Amino acid sequence: MLGTVMHERVRPAHHRFVYPVFCVRFDLSHLATQRAWWFGIGRWRLLGIDPRDYGPCDGTDLLAWIRDQLAQAGLPADGRVWLQTFPRVLGYAFNPVSFWLCEDRDGNLRALLAEVRNTFGERHRYLLRAEDDEPIGYDTPLVCAKAFHVSPFCRVEGRYVFRVRETQAAASIAIDYHDAEGLLIRTSIAVRKVPLTQWGALRAVVRQPWLTIAIVARIHWQALRLWLKGVPFYGKRPPAAAPTPAPASQGDASLPAVSSSQEQVQR
Repeated sequence: MLGTVMHERVRPAHHRFVYPVFCVRFDLSHLATQRAWWFGIGRWRLLGIDPRDYGPCDGTDLLAWIRDQLAQAGLPADGRVWLQTFPRVLGYAFNPVSFWLCEDRDGNLRALLAEVRNTFGERHRYLLRAEDDEPIGYDTPLVCAKAFHVSPFCRVEGRYVFRVRETQAAASIAIDYHDAEGLLIRTSIAVRKVPLTQWGALRAVVRQPWLTIAIVARIHWQALRLWLKGVPFYGKRPPAAAPTPAPASQGDASLPAVSSSQEQVQR
């Protein structure tokens, strides 16, 4: 999947950037079959996925784990689950966010699990559902309280509004962050769906051989630019003991995230 990441801050100083990226999306029921000399599951390859990077991070079967999470949340756990993520490149990866798209047996999207990581080696999961547990449609707002430190230029408060926009040829996941004053940040990952083939993978790596390193470097570069623009710096504070869902604005689905506590990733 080839596309772009867009990030736009609207205040107190306008700041916007767009970067090219590539990612992969797998039906977890077929994950074990995705093996080739150039792509590996839990093995060093040109590109690959390590199951220990996701979910419980202990090598547990990911499909069984996410089905258990869905069942505990009272959500359908009998359909396909797709994992969209940045792959490891030459064994290395940093995933600011990975998405688990969870369908029911009829193929309707019923939940979105956003697995977020920061540069401190911590992670947090937001399990999102539509209002009244209806299927998630094109542009359905999925609302949750922010409960995890991502940027020193934002407090751990306010709410996120996720939207999934899916067609046969393309996919986009947008994340709007609102603080007490309203919309602060727009973010999106927009991709074209292309088959994962040997030559497609080689072309992607040739175009972006340092994808993982570039993600981390760009995070710090954009942080420096924000600091130079005079955007307030709040630093990192200990997480709250229990996040409190923020109220949604009129017309939004107002449902708290079903999320794990903050965890330290140790690998």
